[in-house]
Amino acid sequence: MKNKTYNRRKVLIVFSVAIVLLIGLIGRLAYLMIFEAEYYQEKAEQLHEREREIKAARGEIIDANGVVLATNKTVCTISVIHSQITDAETVIKVLSEELEMDEMTIRQKVEKVSSREKIKTNVDKAIGDRIREYELDGVKVDEDYKRYYPYNELASKVLGFTGGDNQGIIGLEVKYEDYLKGQNGTILTTTDARGIELEGIAEDRVEAIPGNTLQISIDYNIQMYAQQMAEKVMEEKQADKVSVLLMNPQNGEIMAMVNVPEFNLNEPFSLEPLQLTEEPVDDEEKQDLLNQMWRNSCINDTYEPGSTFKTFTTAACLEAGTLELNDAFFCPGYRIVEDRRIRCHKVGGHGSETFVEGIQNSCNPVFMDIGLELGVEKFYKYFKEFGLMNKTGVDLPGEAGTIMHKQENVGQVELATMTFGQSFQITPIQLATMVSSFVNGGTRVTPHLGVRVMDAEGETVKTFTYKEEKNIVSNETSETMQMLLESVISEGSGSKAYIEGYEIGGKTATSQTLPRSANKYISSFIGFAPADDPKVLALVVIHNPQGIYYGGTIAAPVVRTIFENILPYLGIEKVSE
Repeated sequence: MKNKTYNRRKVLIVFSVAIVLLIGLIGRLAYLMIFEAEYYQEKAEQLHEREREIKAARGEIIDANGVVLATNKTVCTISVIHSQITDAETVIKVLSEELEMDEMTIRQKVEKVSSREKIKTNVDKAIGDRIREYELDGVKVDEDYKRYYPYNELASKVLGFTGGDNQGIIGLEVKYEDYLKGQNGTILTTTDARGIELEGIAEDRVEAIPGNTLQISIDYNIQMYAQQMAEKVMEEKQADKVSVLLMNPQNGEIMAMVNVPEFNLNEPFSLEPLQLTEEPVDDEEKQDLLNQMWRNSCINDTYEPGSTFKTFTTAACLEAGTLELNDAFFCPGYRIVEDRRIRCHKVGGHGSETFVEGIQNSCNPVFMDIGLELGVEKFYKYFKEFGLMNKTGVDLPGEAGTIMHKQENVGQVELATMTFGQSFQITPIQLATMVSSFVNGGTRVTPHLGVRVMDAEGETVKTFTYKEEKNIVSNETSETMQMLLESVISEGSGSKAYIEGYEIGGKTATSQTLPRSANKYISSFIGFAPADDPKVLALVVIHNPQGIYYGGTIAAPVVRTIFENILPYLGIEKVSE
C-alpha cells in the first residue's frame, strides 16, 4: 500500500514539473511571438539577404592648371558563391587560366563552404569582362576602382599612394583622405535557403557617392622640369639624393617639391634596384627600405643648412640694431673663439671687408663676429620669433622639427658655429619658409599644397586658408635683405645663379655632414626672383656630391637653369636685355 502511494506521488510530481515546463515554454513562445517578433523577423530576412558593396570612386588630385595627377582605373574583383556553383571543375579551370593562378589555390576557395569567397582583386577590366562572358554559375565579377597615377614617378613623395582598400597611406592621399575617399554604396539581393539569388525580386540599392576632387598648387610643368634638373645633377655628381623646392614666398603655395630618387606610384611596394642588396631581405628589412624610399626629404629630414643660414644671422642683427652695412671687419682666414680655431672657407682669408662684402664673400669670421656681438639670448630670441622652434604646418604628414641645443648649454664656441649654420639642424621647408619672410616684406607664410576641394560637377565646396604672421621682420629689414642677397648673385659667391635681364637674390651653402671624418658634404643654394618683389623662391639641396661639392659651383647653376625656364612661363619679364 505504501509503495502504491509513493508511486502515485512520484507520478504526480513528474506530471507537475512537466506542466510547469510546458507553461514556461508556452509563455516563452508567446513572448517571442509578441514582443520579439520584429527582431526575429529581421534575423530571418538576413538569412535570405546578401549584401554586396559598391565601391566609391576616389576623388582625383589635379594640379594648379587642372592637369590630373591622380585618378582611378576600373578593375574587377572575382568572387565565388559556393552554394550557387553547378560545375565546380569548369569554374576552377576557367579561373585558373584567366587569372593565371594555381589550380589548387582556386580549388580550395571554390570548395570552401562560405557565403562568398574572393578569388582575386585588382583584376584588369578586360580579364574581368572575359570571365563574365563565360556566364559561370556562382562566379561574380564586381567592378572596383584602383588608384592610378598617369605620370608614375612625378611628385611621388608628395602625392603619396593608396593601399589595397583604396585608403591613403602617405602624402596628400592620406592628408586629404576625408575629402578624397567618397562613400561606398550597397546592393542587397534576396536568396533562397540554398543561397541562390531569387529572380523577380527587386534588389535594394544604395548608390556610391564619389570622392571630391582636390586641387593643389603644384604646377605639372614646373614640377616636371625641376625633377628633370634634379635627376640630371644627381647623375652628374653621383649624389645620394637631391631635393628641389619651389614656392611662392608671398603666400606659401608650393609650385614644385622634388625628392630624387622618386619612386613609381603605380608600384609603390616595389623596391628600386639601387635599394636592393645581393642578399634576400626579410619583411622587416624590406619595410625599412620602403620607408626610406617613401621619405620626403624636404619635410621629413633635417640637416645643417650651412651658409644659407647666414640670412638668419643677418636679419637678426639688423632687427636688433647691432649691425650697419658699412661696418668693417678683417678676415685672416679664421677666428679663435675660446680654445677653438674656427676657419673660413678661404684659407688665406678675405682681409679687410665691409659687411656687404662679407656676405658677398660668405665669410665665416664676419658672421661669427656679428653673431657673438648679438649674444646667445638674443640669438635664441630671434630663432623663436622667426618661427624655427615650431614646425611650418605644411599640409603633409610627418614634418620633422628643429634639432637645437638647449639655450643654457650654448657657449661661445657653439654660438660661433651656429651663426653660419652648423651645430643644429632644420628641414629644407623650414629654411625656405624663414627666408620667404625675410624677402616678402616680413610675413611668415604657411607653406602648403592644398588649394581647394571641388565636387563631381566642378563646383568649389571648400577653399583652404592658411595662417600668416605679420611683422616677422620690419619692412626696412626685408628691403635690406633683398638688396644684400641680390648683391650676392650680381657681385659675390652666388654669381653662377646670375641671369642677364633678371634681378636674382640668393645665398650659397656648403656644409659637412656628421661625422665630419666621413668627408661627406651637402651643397645647397636658395634663390628668389625678382629680387625686389619675389614671386618665386627656390631651394636646391644636393646630398653627398662627388668631386667638386661647393654650393656656389654645383647648386646655384641648377636654380639658374630652373629660373631661366620658369620665369618666362610665370609671366615674369626681364627688366633689360
